[in-house]
Amino acid sequence: MISAGACTFLYTISIAYSIECITTTRYKTAVYCLIAVMAFAVLERIITFFSNYFYHKYSNKIMEELNLDLAKQAFKLNSETYNNHNTGEFVQRIVTDPEKIVNSLASIIDYLADVIVAAVMVIYLMTLNVWIALVLLVAIVIGSIIEINRTKVFGKNSYKQRKTLDEINSLTTEIVRSEKDVKSLGLESRLTTVSNKNYNRYRKIRYKTNIVDVGFWTVRDIIIKIFSIAMLILGVYLINGALITLATFMIVYTNNDSLINLVRNIGRISTNLVEVKVSSKRMFSLFDENEFSTEWFGDVNLNNIRGEIEFKKVRFSFKEYKLEPIKSTNKNKTKNPNLEKVLVNKNTVLDNLSFKIKPNTTVAFVGKSGSGKSTILNLMSKMYEVDSGEVLIDGININSLNKHTLRNSISLVNQFPYIFDMTIKENLLLAKEDATDDEIKLAIKKASLDEFVSSLPEGLNTKVGESGIKLSGGQKQRLAIARALLRNSSILVFDESTSSLDNFAQDEVKKSIDSLKGESTIVIVAHRLSTIKNVDHIFFLDDGKICDEGSFDKLFKTNKEFKEMFLTENIKK
Repeated sequence: MISAGACTFLYTISIAYSIECITTTRYKTAVYCLIAVMAFAVLERIITFFSNYFYHKYSNKIMEELNLDLAKQAFKLNSETYNNHNTGEFVQRIVTDPEKIVNSLASIIDYLADVIVAAVMVIYLMTLNVWIALVLLVAIVIGSIIEINRTKVFGKNSYKQRKTLDEINSLTTEIVRSEKDVKSLGLESRLTTVSNKNYNRYRKIRYKTNIVDVGFWTVRDIIIKIFSIAMLILGVYLINGALITLATFMIVYTNNDSLINLVRNIGRISTNLVEVKVSSKRMFSLFDENEFSTEWFGDVNLNNIRGEIEFKKVRFSFKEYKLEPIKSTNKNKTKNPNLEKVLVNKNTVLDNLSFKIKPNTTVAFVGKSGSGKSTILNLMSKMYEVDSGEVLIDGININSLNKHTLRNSISLVNQFPYIFDMTIKENLLLAKEDATDDEIKLAIKKASLDEFVSSLPEGLNTKVGESGIKLSGGQKQRLAIARALLRNSSILVFDESTSSLDNFAQDEVKKSIDSLKGESTIVIVAHRLSTIKNVDHIFFLDDGKICDEGSFDKLFKTNKEFKEMFLTENIKK
């Protein structure tokens, strides 16, 4: 760009000199100047081409690395962060904002070339006469003041616009994913109204942004145009007073638009710089621990996890925060004050909970909805952080374990597992990249998925669609169970993982889980009590506390509430 700017400078000087030669009848010299003009113009374009070539080549690589870095950071965020932010906030920051930065920078490079051309010409015009220089200087100062104020307002409106777009993208994602529920429940009209409300809000913010921008541009262009004409009127008086030559006036006249082009393109550059600033601020907010909290781990590495689990006086609450500026007694308040998380709501789920699970035993947690069953599993796998107390694996606080040890030692099958838009085999290989065909076959057999897979024309190579949309609820859960079994972890956790299965498939999975007894520590949260009849120990929960525990037979005989829960399933003991 520096080389292109040098060519532009020589191009401008050559044109100006050729005009001077023409007005003084030095036609041969004028022709040579115009040939030089052509050469500089061609050279400038060639250099600009290579400038853009290298820019786009490396900027795309930078965008790719930005996307990857942001995606990696998203993996580090804790579950609380995901609970407190919508999908659109992550998608826009990881995918859209880096693209906006690259596109804005590309526009800046394009406009920069035009600014260099206009700036060189304006500077040259300012050297011709002190009064012309004064007019140009005043015009540039006024235009700059208008641009500074415009970009401030544009930045605020642009940030609001992006935030509203986050909400629109989140709602759109939810509508697409819940297509069957939307149709079956007749929600089209209601969701259309909600979508229209969001789009209307976005339209108003965007309209306001554009109208305010147009208003600033109009005022700016009128003022600059007035100064441009004033410069020509001044030129006439200067010729009349023999203070400049006709050749000088012709140079001023032919390059009269350089002033307005300079201010306009500086304005376009500032607009794109604001886009870069807004996008980068949104991207880097993913690294702000106050707004997007990350997981944290210790540095203890264990090679052989036995699978002993213990909770010691564990207390946990779901908390709701909001970000507020840090109050400062300093009179000189900063324009961008630091933010702090302020607790606005708190719901205690577990209070002083203690229990111990022996290695290679199978235990179950049962209780009514909201009793804290799933919360225990999330604390056990460090998806949630305890408020106080300790969660121990093999006698070591899980906060001391490194990520590799903790994540590899526990496999969790959720009630609503996520299946990726890949083949069945590719979904399984996510859990164990080097799994052999025999290991895969064994895993799908244990998960009672083998008959279904064999019935498919493409077998394991069948694509299951986004979120496993081509599979039934039971098939998705069995695939998730097979994926967990393939990891061969020391601790297997099943969170209502058979709730969507029919009785036959549930019985098959139950047999598979039973066959793992003694090989791993198995922890089950069960809605159907019939699935836990053969576990070694049951913890019966009520309101976040263990109100009873023992074998299935013992609880069935001595705990009236447990017995009633079992009998409501209409299954004979």
